[in-house]
Amino acid sequence: MKKLILLCLVFVFSNTFYAQTAKEKAAKAKTEKAAAKKEKAAEAKAKKEAEKAKKEAKKDATAAKKEVKGKAVKTEKKAKDAPEKTASKTKKDGTPDKRFKEAAKDAPKLKKDGTVDKRYKDATKEVKTTSASATGKAKSVEGKTKATTNKTAAKVKKTAAEEKEDMKETATSKAAEKKVKDKVTGTYKGKKVFTGPRGGKYYINKNGNKTYIDRDGEE
Repeated sequence: MKKLILLCLVFVFSNTFYAQTAKEKAAKAKTEKAAAKKEKAAEAKAKKEAEKAKKEAKKDATAAKKEVKGKAVKTEKKAKDAPEKTASKTKKDGTPDKRFKEAAKDAPKLKKDGTVDKRYKDATKEVKTTSASATGKAKSVEGKTKATTNKTAAKVKKTAAEEKEDMKETATSKAAEKKVKDKVTGTYKGKKVFTGPRGGKYYINKNGNKTYIDRDGEE
């Protein structure tokens, strides 16, 4: 009888223990699932914010370029129209027309012989300088945009299959390698690596063109 009671108690205790263990496992699995879901959501949010920041930067660059270009066009037009607006109107007898007296004040100053007085040439030079400065800023913004695009394209790596195809030995690549004046500084997956005057490392691809590699990728 005692053995039977003892066996029942062991059975009850065992069921309680396994029930608690199963409950703990379920809770742990639920917690891990929630953490994974939260982490995934955080990654998606970070990716979305990065894309948004990239779009805004591109939009700002385009707006700045348009603004500079617009100012340059406006300044050039103003400089071009200035002589027409400031030219003094005269009567048939050669005397200034009073209706255009204000315009005559802004007209280029002349000497007695009719030539432009050099003392007033600085005003015209200032207009041209402003126009040239605006044009230079527009070109600078355009150059920076192109440089950013080129860097982005250079960072896109080829797949293993594309790289293998690109590194095939052809008659064109062999002929091109003979014409290269840069020094051979090593190899990259069996191809000769040349180093340019600025430190860039490259090999000659199957089309006879240069394919640049990371400076640490040389064997």
